[in-house]
Order: sequence, then C-alpha cells, then structure tokens
Amino acid sequence: MIEWTCKPFNSLSVYELYAVMRLRSEVFVVEQNCPYQDADNKDQKCWHYCGWDGEILAAYVRLLPPGVSFAEMSIGRVVTASTHRKGGIGRLLMQQAIEQCVLLFGRQPIKIGAQLYLKKFYESLGFKQCSDMYLEDNIEHIEMNCLPGE
Repeated sequence: MIEWTCKPFNSLSVYELYAVMRLRSEVFVVEQNCPYQDADNKDQKCWHYCGWDGEILAAYVRLLPPGVSFAEMSIGRVVTASTHRKGGIGRLLMQQAIEQCVLLFGRQPIKIGAQLYLKKFYESLGFKQCSDMYLEDNIEHIEMNCLPGE
C-alpha cells in the first residue's frame, strides 16, 4: 500500500529530503549512467509528491510552479524505484501529479521535458510533443505539453 504525500520544500523532513535525493541519484545518475548536477536550485521553489511504501520512497515527482522551468507549470524528476516498477505505479504517479498541479496552480497547461523513449507513455496521459528532439545531459529529450481535463 503506497502512502502519498505532497509537501513544499521547506516542509520536507531531513529524512524525506535524503530519500528524495537518494532515489533521484540512484536512477538518474547511477542507473542511467549520467553524471549531472541534480541539485539545480529549483527544488526550493517546488512541491514534492512522494509515494511511500513504509519507509521506502517508491515513487517521486516534483511539481514546478509556472516560471520555474517553463512559463507553464511543470512536472519533473519523475522517478520510480527499481523495486516498485512494472506494477503501474509510474502511471498512477503521473496521473496524481497532474491532479496535484491543478490543485496547487489551477487548471492551466503543463509542460514537461521528457526523455524521448517515454514519448508514448506521456502521450497516453494526454501530453503532445511540442519541440524537436534535443540532448540534455547526453540523453534524447523532447518538450511536451497538455491541458489537464482535455
């Protein structure tokens, strides 16, 4: 049973922040073999949506207000722990992240920078490609957007 929490940065406990940074590093740096600066000074402006399986952080995403990454609100650092994949938690995470964005920032467009190989997954959630492919940290990405509720 996953317990979901949504907190602004300054409400995260030290334990929660450590779990977030650890999971992001495990997947984005180690698993994807991509050394990059994860601590980008955006976290302090974001809400952090976490899925907890007991004391284990199973899934995480950060919710960015308009003007932080894009003019539109955004969802970023979408990650599921390797131990919790294949059960639909990633889809649930994104569906709830979209709902949380609407609750926090109002019903307006959401823009994301998505890894290209996840294009079909994001399309299944209502996102549409809105940029050419570009490299970010040597990984192919595209920008995508959606209007929740359409």
